Amino acid sequence: MVEQRFESPRELLGDRLRGVYRLLCGEGHRLFPDDYFADCYRESRRGRPTVPARVLATVMVLQAHEGLSDQEACDHLECDLRWQAAAGVHAGYVAFHPTVLVGQRNRLRASERPKRFLEDTKVVAREAGVLGNRVRVLDSTPIYDAVSTQDTVTQLRSAIRKLLRALEGDVLGVRARAALSRDDDYAGPGKPSCDWDDPAAREALVDALVRDALAVLDTLDGEELAGPVREAAELLALVAGQDVEQGDDGVFRIARKVARERVISTVDPDARHGHKSRNRRFDGYKAHLSVDPDSELIDDVVVTPANTHDADAVDDLLADHADDEDKPTVMGDCAYAGADTLDDLEQAGFDVNAKVPPAARRGGRFGKDDFEVDLEAGIVACPAGHAVTIRFGADGSGRADFAERCATCPLRERCTTSTAGRSVTIHPKEAILQRAKAAQSDPERQHAYRSTRPKVERKIAHFVRVAWGGRKARTRGRQRVATDAETRAAAVNWARLSTLGASFTDGHWTVATG
Repeated sequence: MVEQRFESPRELLGDRLRGVYRLLCGEGHRLFPDDYFADCYRESRRGRPTVPARVLATVMVLQAHEGLSDQEACDHLECDLRWQAAAGVHAGYVAFHPTVLVGQRNRLRASERPKRFLEDTKVVAREAGVLGNRVRVLDSTPIYDAVSTQDTVTQLRSAIRKLLRALEGDVLGVRARAALSRDDDYAGPGKPSCDWDDPAAREALVDALVRDALAVLDTLDGEELAGPVREAAELLALVAGQDVEQGDDGVFRIARKVARERVISTVDPDARHGHKSRNRRFDGYKAHLSVDPDSELIDDVVVTPANTHDADAVDDLLADHADDEDKPTVMGDCAYAGADTLDDLEQAGFDVNAKVPPAARRGGRFGKDDFEVDLEAGIVACPAGHAVTIRFGADGSGRADFAERCATCPLRERCTTSTAGRSVTIHPKEAILQRAKAAQSDPERQHAYRSTRPKVERKIAHFVRVAWGGRKARTRGRQRVATDAETRAAAVNWARLSTLGASFTDGHWTVATG
């Protein structure tokens, strides 16, 4: 019988070990020491797991790098020599159970440093001198949810079913079931039976479901609810009120509208309808990225529901720079060029180079940008040379009306079709918008914008290159999706640092270039 040999995967692969696998192989013991996850187990009765921190952290990073499920990640650890070399284990290593990854992500999320994978890439990059503070480019990209969007009937029944399950075994559960009027135990998943071709039957079903939902919620009125019961009750109340309305005849029907904060699935209540453009819609979440264009590293990533405006994530993306004396220039598209966003960033000390969109030119007629707005003098001059006084309101907004001048103006047809004549609206923060538009006409700022901002698009392409954990969520719930996105960003950064030739030499981190 031939004795089994467990050779070093690093020696077996030789120069064939490249990229992020080579970096983790050579420096993994330094990046992920034995106490790397020690803080996650301070209150654990069982203490730290038997799986070494380096092995566990390496698998989590490489899982995000390749976009794998937990089972696939463990399979790769057992069968892929590159993974074994990166994790510092021998060629005959037997992987741990996939549920270990689930538990570690939960502990990481609850720790004081949940973004440690991404943060540690920046520590290495700063020490190596590749992560500067000159510019941060902001943008967002969709993350498609991991569930199917549910219609109103399915959501109503699922939400009732979820609350009844949470109440099971409690006296409140008995009272809730007694309040139900439909001949349905709400035990099985899916849609209830109905003659879907009959509009009257569909209408009656919706009305009955809403009344069951309200009846169940009424039984809980005034009760002190906690944990899953409270969450299920809040979800049912939201679902019952978002898509239906009661007619004059007292019947509840599906509303001919879409609620702004519409829950699209009771399985993932955090997911929302979103859109990147007027014609490009999606369901799920948004990943907002801040990128250093000089090093092409991701500085931060924030996950929000899909209906969140890009500008709403700016504060979180730039939080690490709030106390910097020398703050970076912020670059972004027109989503970051609203008056409020520009004002907030300027007040915080940031220089902003964002593309303020031009005023609309409906039907090819003159837009607001064709008018000269003089805020100091409080007048607006039209293309024909007529000047009128701005009437300001208490909130700082204003309006300039050209009604009398339009009657005999030779440019009227090129300006307006309104019988009342042309008017120009003044934003409460018009001065900020005018200053930003003047600044973006500077050739140097235009060149900086055109040569720098596209780099965020390439980095987003790297981020979503894999399906799971990148373009599509592997899990449900914003916090879980955020954990995957942060780990994915870290994997992208480690891959970039490996390309730059990062290594620990003579007691500090260096790169081969720059």
